[in-house]
Amino acid sequence: MTTLQASAAPTAYGSARLLAGVTGGARADLATHRSMHGPQQHRSHDALVRETAAVRLLGRGGAAFPVATKLAAMTTGSPVEVVVNGSESEPASHKDRTLMTLAPHLVLDGALLVARALRTRRVTIAVHDGGAHDSLVRAVQERRTTEPHPERVTVRLQAARFVGGEVRALLNGLDGRAAVPPGRRTLPTEQGLHGRPTFASNVETFAQIALLVSLGAHRYADIGDPDEPGTTMLTLVGDLAAPGVVEVPTGLPLDALLPHGDGDPVLIGGYHGHWVRDVDGLRLNRSLLREAGVPLNAGVIARLPATGCALAEVAAVTSWLARQSAGQCGPCLFGTHAVAQDVNALLRGRPSLEITNRLRGMTRRGACAHPDGTAAFVSSALTAMASEIAVHLEHGGCGRPYLRSLPLVEDGS
Repeated sequence: MTTLQASAAPTAYGSARLLAGVTGGARADLATHRSMHGPQQHRSHDALVRETAAVRLLGRGGAAFPVATKLAAMTTGSPVEVVVNGSESEPASHKDRTLMTLAPHLVLDGALLVARALRTRRVTIAVHDGGAHDSLVRAVQERRTTEPHPERVTVRLQAARFVGGEVRALLNGLDGRAAVPPGRRTLPTEQGLHGRPTFASNVETFAQIALLVSLGAHRYADIGDPDEPGTTMLTLVGDLAAPGVVEVPTGLPLDALLPHGDGDPVLIGGYHGHWVRDVDGLRLNRSLLREAGVPLNAGVIARLPATGCALAEVAAVTSWLARQSAGQCGPCLFGTHAVAQDVNALLRGRPSLEITNRLRGMTRRGACAHPDGTAAFVSSALTAMASEIAVHLEHGGCGRPYLRSLPLVEDGS
């Protein structure tokens, strides 16, 4: 089992915004937060929709859904729930945990902004990391003494599980059911927590909303890609000059984050992401990356060191993904395990004639996105690592060690 070094201080490429005041690794208490970001702001529902639309703000989870569209679809009033998804079940990602641990008041500002815009007093923050949980609880207590507010903010510690981070699975868990995605496709905006209309998004999204309102749309958009302004959080993993959590301007070319090692396999988007060999021409614009077939997803970018066995990394993650199956449908229960066996066979130099058919059979047939994500991870690896696989098939291996560059954690870790 490997884990990302979470204690390293985050860094910023250019001006720190989300990470203002915390790049040294110290937690920002309420006084420090206010000195950086100003007083708590308020917006009406219509005004918040307009501001998020003006900067074309996209959610910072896997779907990258337009925030303004989700807000506009929400009803307002007391039955509404606001849920901050801080589960961050992607093992390679630490960006949300960094925000919750070091900048919890920015997350709270965003959650309270949305709650007040939707005219509800219920905010639930779901998190599985103990340090992040404690920091958020402490932040809520800090506000009770100096900034009392009528909203009821509940911080819930949930069990860690990869599929449990999917928003509908998370809502199931919060409601006391099994934390697995339901087969039905009802949107949380229609029926979410406790069966009520729910605005749910990930931690960075709420922090971005707070930053947007604090800066104003014009200042927010004065850096970054004109089509997707501002900054974004990433977790850099593996053979990089400074692995860890970073805040970078949108629009930044990916090769600026990968200054050496041309031709080494690069994973974009985490364990439901895609492998590539060449990042030339790719830049940090979620819409353009999705069009290029390499969605940013959880904001993970990993490059494997040339001294290690790349196929061993893929085999280990694929086996882990199989163990994370929700067990609700054939493509997930049987397909992921069969593909993991196929990849491990390739690792040992044994050809797998059925892997392509298995991957095709998993795609768009599952009860949730887990089979699709696993298929994308493996199928892109087969293409990006074709030369490594050929060596394994010819010689029974490549002779390089398994370096455990890609972090893995088991349930409950």
